[in-house]
Amino acid sequence: MEAESEPYVRLATMRQLHQAVADLNTARSLADTLQSVADGIVASLGYELACVNLVRPEGDLVIAAFAGNAAAEALITGRVGSRDSWNRRLSMGEAWGGLRFIPHTEGWVLLDDDVPQWHTEGPEPRFDDEWHPLDRLYAPMYASAGGGDLLGVISVDRPRNGRRPGAWGREALQMYASQAAIAISNARLRANMQRALVRLEREQQALRASEESFRQAFEYAPSGMAIAEMGGDQQGRLLRTNDALCRLLGRPASMMRRYSFADLVHPEDIGTLLRTSAEGGRAELRLSRRDGTYLWVSLRNSVVADTADGPRFLLTHVEDIEERKRHELNLAHRASHDALTGLPNSAELKSRLSARICERPNSSPAATAIEALDAAYGDVESSLTHGYQADGYEGEAIPGGGPFDHHVHTVAPDPEHDDGTKGLAVLFCDLDGFKSINDRFGHHTGDAVLIEVARRLSTCVRDGDTVARLGGDEFVVLADGLGAADAADLAVRLRNAIIPPIRVDGRAVRVGASFGIGWAECGMTVEEVLRSADQRMYVEKRSRSKVHRRAG
Repeated sequence: MEAESEPYVRLATMRQLHQAVADLNTARSLADTLQSVADGIVASLGYELACVNLVRPEGDLVIAAFAGNAAAEALITGRVGSRDSWNRRLSMGEAWGGLRFIPHTEGWVLLDDDVPQWHTEGPEPRFDDEWHPLDRLYAPMYASAGGGDLLGVISVDRPRNGRRPGAWGREALQMYASQAAIAISNARLRANMQRALVRLEREQQALRASEESFRQAFEYAPSGMAIAEMGGDQQGRLLRTNDALCRLLGRPASMMRRYSFADLVHPEDIGTLLRTSAEGGRAELRLSRRDGTYLWVSLRNSVVADTADGPRFLLTHVEDIEERKRHELNLAHRASHDALTGLPNSAELKSRLSARICERPNSSPAATAIEALDAAYGDVESSLTHGYQADGYEGEAIPGGGPFDHHVHTVAPDPEHDDGTKGLAVLFCDLDGFKSINDRFGHHTGDAVLIEVARRLSTCVRDGDTVARLGGDEFVVLADGLGAADAADLAVRLRNAIIPPIRVDGRAVRVGASFGIGWAECGMTVEEVLRSADQRMYVEKRSRSKVHRRAG
């Protein structure tokens, strides 16, 4: 029965091999072709590992593609072996038609040469044709069927059946290597032709001659393409866009010709666009869709120039990267926000606080000097020459003022005397009675309470204020532009928002809150600011009885 099924097995293998060869001829670049060669061996010829060594112009061979093992691929892809070492290998061992097999009994002498290789230890073969981890099988690829220049060498390892290939397997590998050589030669030819077309595009006659092929490649490209004018009164105007770009931005071609990319780009990205347009190259920016939304794209410009007239137009490739950008923004958000409540975390809180305070206190020598002059001669601010104002004043820098020239110092109001000073209030919040809820009803209930408290705190502050979770049941609120009385009122509102019952799984639980009010001030470190608010919170917590704390 096995003998009768063998033709069917070979037919299935031939179908797989036919598909692999078809994939070789549909690869879009030399790199894709080389990878398709390696992938085809693993997919259709019964080997677990395959490597493509490509001859470089100087004669050495570089590992250009690998398939079957990601770790081995990362280890040796791109590494180079000398031509002398490869010639030695291809002259050793047994000639299997156009293949070269070096058994492990001979290959040990190759362990120290400079050809990149992978191998694993293994037991001695149990039977004559069992494959050994140090066996080597190479399929040279030549520029023509009769020989010619060496293009590269395919090396294979780990037959899935654990045996050295028989006559059928050898012939299939040799035939595949021959087809791979043709595909690689064609890919190189295509690459050379593309480079020649780029050179020809510099001349107007070549542009006209290749207009039809260019038009089809442009119109039917799967990603967005555009041609924009360079120079003159219509600098940047879109001359032509393909269907993919029109669909991407939700605008018909007739409408697209009314715009330049500068009209469509997000205002924050206009500088990036201008640099890319002037220099060519790649940029990531946002383009406006017809519905008013913005889409993240990768924009790649090529300046097509004329040797006599200078730059003629920009050929622009536009690729949708919205999903990747959304993923990057999500990762950044997760790094700076608490996973449970979605509030800024401790690191983000400290970053925002650090951005508001500097290491130097507000009482700078320049400010002290001006105060002394004011006392002696009246207000001298108006007599100062523009550009010579004291630190702490908005305006230009003092000569030699250092890195804080344009920094407006953050100051703290005096709680005892309300002189109208507004500052950055830091409200440190610790929940009262939260531990007993966690202990009695479990962490699920505790998490639900924290989420609800975070929501209530967020709804009680202004846009621009920060509500952050430090961890556990500790929260911090940053509220700028408050006086001492304002901060005290805010603490009361926040406490009153927290104390109403919270329903979790049909059960009502209550927590209280203790607040400590600190003030951020230049000259303090972030840790000092938070420690001050924390200490005031504990003073406030101790000053209230346990019953009152639970009641808020």
